[in-house]
Amino acid sequence: MRAAAASAIAALFLTALPSAPAEAAATLTNTGFESGGTGTATPAGWSAYSASGQSAASFTESGGRSGGHRLTHWSSSAYKVETYQHLTGLTNGTYTLSAWVRSSGGQNSAFLALRNCGSAEQRTDLPPTPNGAWIRLVTSIAVTGGQCTVSINSDARAGNWINVDDLAFGPGSTGLPVRGVDVSSLKKSQDLGGTYRTAAGVMGDPLAILKSAGANYGRLKVWVNPADGYNDKARLLASAKRIKAQGMRLLVDFHYSDTWADPGAQTKPAAWAGHSYGQLTTDVYQHTYDVLNALKAQGTTADMVQIGNEINTGMLWPEGSTNNWSQLAGLLKSGASAAKAVSSSTQVALHLAHGGDNGLYRWWFDNATAQGVSFDVIALSFYGYWHGPLSDLQANLDDISARYGKKVLVAETAYAFRLDSEDAHENIIDTSAELISGYPASPAGQAAWLRDVMNVVEAVPNGRGLGVVYWEPTWTAVPGNGWDPADPSSGNAWENQALFDYDSRLLPAAGWLAHR
Repeated sequence: MRAAAASAIAALFLTALPSAPAEAAATLTNTGFESGGTGTATPAGWSAYSASGQSAASFTESGGRSGGHRLTHWSSSAYKVETYQHLTGLTNGTYTLSAWVRSSGGQNSAFLALRNCGSAEQRTDLPPTPNGAWIRLVTSIAVTGGQCTVSINSDARAGNWINVDDLAFGPGSTGLPVRGVDVSSLKKSQDLGGTYRTAAGVMGDPLAILKSAGANYGRLKVWVNPADGYNDKARLLASAKRIKAQGMRLLVDFHYSDTWADPGAQTKPAAWAGHSYGQLTTDVYQHTYDVLNALKAQGTTADMVQIGNEINTGMLWPEGSTNNWSQLAGLLKSGASAAKAVSSSTQVALHLAHGGDNGLYRWWFDNATAQGVSFDVIALSFYGYWHGPLSDLQANLDDISARYGKKVLVAETAYAFRLDSEDAHENIIDTSAELISGYPASPAGQAAWLRDVMNVVEAVPNGRGLGVVYWEPTWTAVPGNGWDPADPSSGNAWENQALFDYDSRLLPAAGWLAHR
């Protein structure tokens, strides 16, 4: 792109365009930037403006996502530029803009915007895409005065670039119903003296602080008989009361183990160790029903449940391994049936890790559906430092939501706001080589990661992007609240990915929990 950009800019006028639009219509035109050819500073229907006279940083060039051309913002020197269309004669209502984008990252800001629409301006930031993949973004707004401006903006450093193509603007709305936090470690943290503060430094209830930031869902894992007594049924019930008291909804994450369950470990609870497969199906039903019915009895009915945690390879090994799909399906059906028996309105989610691996998800859910497993939501874990670029997440979400006709939820994600450890235990992410390109280990980098994951989920077609849950935002470095429930001296490998800093203050990333 760089050579084409340089030659294009050399041929363009350097005079800033006026802020008034060149033309106005009720329909967005030239959405693929095909009219006008390569090097066009002002594609048909569009205007470019820069208060500092840098409108030449906006131009078309070859290499569109679907057609022959795309819009590019680029300059060899620092620049600010806006490319826009002003629409009039609109019927009042809610409208959505979608666009395919790529970006070098590194800008002061780069975003799509809807403004002059009669309501507060709405923006969606462009994520860095160092792999060169296109990502679809959306933003929506209420039009109240019959007009609206569709705007593409860059405030960039020398050499920064964005590409935009294949826009669409029309009636419709977007949003994320689930903006959650997994607070499974919180009860133990506070029992051991952990404290939490607002961004201003005022000590308070961490759930109230997170709710005020925008969180509307609390996620809690439940083990069967953990060594430290935390994350069992009794502690779950106490934490659920706190979540519901904040007006938040509740997601219960069944691990069907006495300790962590994930793709590499699905160890049966000790009490079930010698049980046959038939008995295990009964165990799953009874345990699931018992926990959820106790929640219902205290007035904190679960709004969503996961039947298993990161069950890429199955659960309750070896009987429930994916090596025996009929038995795994029987265990899943047993858990789902128990959940629906307690509350038919509770949503049942099936949860895998490696959220960017479409092949895994097709293989797994093809088998699950072939076995007649019933579920409402596909839940994913997506950590970019392990699971690939955002474009892989988007491709997978788009495909599986359509393929299975289900809503999709990123049930786990997180990012580091620094690399050093607050306790003596080595952090999971603690070197720059482990970071995601374009996202530094800083408060701003953490915030950008959460923002961009939420934007990708929001863009899932047909409103099937349910939301995002930030994993363990309250798991700060409190002595005794380590990773191993059987070892009080074990440390915390996660405190640099919490949403509270080493002074216990709320971090800026939490502000994205208010994502519309």
